[in-house]
Amino acid sequence: MSTSPSENPAGYSIEEGNAASRNAYGWAKKTFANRTGLPGEPAQDLDGGFSNEIRFGAERLGISSDGIGTKIEVAERLNRYDTLGYDLIAMTADDLIAAGFVPTNLSNIIDVNHLDYGVVDQMMRGLHDAANFAKVAITGGEIAELGNRIGGWPGAQMNFNWCSTAIGVLHPSLAQPLSGKTAQAGHAVVALRSPSFRSNGYSLARKTLQKLFGDNWHEAPYDGPDAAEFPTWGDAMLAPSLIYSPGITALLDAGLPLHGVAHITGGGVADNFQRVLKNGLGALLDNLFAPLPAMQRLCEVGGISPETAYLYWNMGTGMLVVTEAASAAAVVAALQASGYDAQVAGHLTAEAGVTLRVGAGELRYGAA
Repeated sequence: MSTSPSENPAGYSIEEGNAASRNAYGWAKKTFANRTGLPGEPAQDLDGGFSNEIRFGAERLGISSDGIGTKIEVAERLNRYDTLGYDLIAMTADDLIAAGFVPTNLSNIIDVNHLDYGVVDQMMRGLHDAANFAKVAITGGEIAELGNRIGGWPGAQMNFNWCSTAIGVLHPSLAQPLSGKTAQAGHAVVALRSPSFRSNGYSLARKTLQKLFGDNWHEAPYDGPDAAEFPTWGDAMLAPSLIYSPGITALLDAGLPLHGVAHITGGGVADNFQRVLKNGLGALLDNLFAPLPAMQRLCEVGGISPETAYLYWNMGTGMLVVTEAASAAAVVAALQASGYDAQVAGHLTAEAGVTLRVGAGELRYGAA
C-alpha cells in the first residue's frame, strides 16, 4: 500500500514515486519500436535500472538523465556553488557505470529565475573539475531564464534547477550490460563508502533541520565528531558527492568479474539494491559502512528511526558491487588502490528480500 505524503517524515512517498516512474517508463517503452532495426535502437530488457542501452550498429551506448534536486537550496543558503558539479556528474555517471557503461559525455541545462554570471561561473568551474575527475567531456548545455517559474531560498543571488544527461559506451569486456541477471546465491557484495548525503534525502534532512533550528538552520553549529571539518549544519549538508565511475571502470579494466552494481541514491540501500536482485535472490548485508556522523546526529536530535533513515539516506554506503566470492578480496584491493574506501559487506542469498544488520539492529526489506 502506498504512503501519502502527509503520513511519512520526508513529505513524499518512495513507493508512489517508484510507481509513477514505472508508469512513465511504460509510456516511454511504447516508443522503442520507432527505432527497431535502426540507429538508436533501445534495449528491451533493462527494466528497473537508471540508464538504458541504445545501439548504433556494433556500438552500444548508455544514456542516463538526472539532477541535483533540493541540495541546490543548501548551496543557495551558503552562497557556495563550486561543489555542485560533483553531485550533477555523480548522479548520471554512476548510474551509467552501474550498468557497465563507461561515461564519456555530458550535456546539462540550468533553469534560472534570473541570470547571475558569478554563480554560473562557480557552478561550471565545479562541473569542469568533476568532469576531469570522471574523465567526461561536457559537450552540450543550455541556460534558460524562466522568471518566477523557478523558485528557491529567498535570500539567494540566483534560484535555479540543474539537470544533465550523460552517455557512455559499454565496457569492451562486457557482452551485455550489467543487470544482476548473472548473479547467484553465495556471491559476495562489496560496499563503497560515501562521504556525504550525495544528492538524495534532502527533503527529509531539510524538514528535520527546519523543525530543530528554524529558518536559518544552515547557520546552526554542527556538533558531530567531524565538526572541525563542518562547522555548521549547512557545511555538513553541502559536502559533495563522490564519483564512483572511475573505480568501477578500473575493476572492469582489470577483468574482475562483476555481476551487478547498485548506485545507492533515493530509496537507500534496500530499495536500490533490490533493482539488481534478479531470479528471486536476496541479500544479507552485515558489514556495511557506519552511518555518516551527520546522519547519525540527525537521527538522534530529530527522532528519526533507523528504518526511516536507511530508506531515505545512503547511511554511509554509496555503491554496492556483486562479485564472485573468490574475487571479493581482489575487488576490494583494486577499489582501495583507486582511492576508494571499500569492504566486503555481505553476500547474496537464495531467499528474496534484503536484510541489513547494522548498529541499530536488524532491518528487513522486501520478502526476507
